[in-house]
Amino acid sequence: MKIAISTDAGFVSAHFGRCPSFTIAEIEEGKVLKIEEINNPGHQPAFLPNFLAEYGVEYIICGGMGNRAQMLFAEKKITPVIGVTGKIEEVIEKFVQGKLKGGESFCKPGAGKGYGIEKEECDHSGEDNHFH
Repeated sequence: MKIAISTDAGFVSAHFGRCPSFTIAEIEEGKVLKIEEINNPGHQPAFLPNFLAEYGVEYIICGGMGNRAQMLFAEKKITPVIGVTGKIEEVIEKFVQGKLKGGESFCKPGAGKGYGIEKEECDHSGEDNHFH
């Protein structure tokens, strides 16, 4: 199985679509076989669910994601785990152990939409994207 984690400087990014990169971890029988970081190819409606599905991803882990994106991932048989914070290595370890817990999305409805203007980042109450 493969998981993708929205990544920003070694931590889970607050918004899946606008992260600089994704960490892809391949896990089999409770062991991490391979970890690689790939650049985010861009944030366009419906693009990332297709891109990550082609990569063989079954779970997308992030800090925040809008409802429409969650539905698009579900259509591609990718389970979103939102409301996650922390260092990438710790998140992978918790996932492997079955102890990773999701929560509420860190993105407000509509915060990820540019409304015709490309936004640099999502609105997260002035907090940084790392949520240390």
